[in-house]
Amino acid sequence: MKIKNSILILAVAVLVFSCATNPFTGKKTMALVSNAELFPTAFAQYDQFLTESKVITGTADAKMITRVGERIAVAAERWLTANGYHGYLNDYKWEYNLVDDKTVNAWCMPGGKIVFYTGILPIAKSETGVAAIMGHEVAHALANHGQQRMSAGMLQQFGAVAGNIAIQDDKARDAFNQYYGVGSQVGVMLPFSRNHETEADKIGLYLMAIAGYNPSEAAELWKRMKANSGSGEAPPEILSTHPSNDSRIANLTALAPTAVEEAKKFGVTQFRE
Repeated sequence: MKIKNSILILAVAVLVFSCATNPFTGKKTMALVSNAELFPTAFAQYDQFLTESKVITGTADAKMITRVGERIAVAAERWLTANGYHGYLNDYKWEYNLVDDKTVNAWCMPGGKIVFYTGILPIAKSETGVAAIMGHEVAHALANHGQQRMSAGMLQQFGAVAGNIAIQDDKARDAFNQYYGVGSQVGVMLPFSRNHETEADKIGLYLMAIAGYNPSEAAELWKRMKANSGSGEAPPEILSTHPSNDSRIANLTALAPTAVEEAKKFGVTQFRE
């Protein structure tokens, strides 16, 4: 009993003293790993990735990626400053690179290091489509989703260890180990990831709109993403790290007018085509 109580007290202490406020949602989020620890590692991994990849520079597409990224970063700075988070981005080191790769993907590492693959450009179709993707990926970094995923993974491991220590009966311990991994993944980790994607969609819409890009294009982008995914049957949403394409399109469509209103607060009333 003493062991169980100690584990419970430790778990509560970890959750209470290792939380941070997400400026974009106002929610308390897990922060078991600080940005001071996370950013240098992310920067080093990014630099290593670039040395192993074919980075495209000087082309119209490469310049577009940088231009859109800089506008999204300025939009983020404006939003954060207006909402009382001046200096939030001081430790971010923005960098934008286009990599020659057929993979349909783009990503932003913690701290603002961004990569677009050439394979996603035909689906982006336009600068506004690139802005929709850029806003979403930057939103993951701004909302510290990488930090939260690492923290959640650490808690998942902690729960497994704690369960094995607390459960004395061998059969009960075996049953716990059998079901804990699947249960924590489907019941906690996957919904956690899907929620991050939905948060990034909303934040990304705001950022692209404040940057002067039409947020209605985000839903159109995901219609093209859906078409590109082919006719194969997608896994059930409950078993996926991402919302379904249809859920995403519906959500982005519903949120676009809100993003337009948010942009008006910053004097943005017309959008680039």
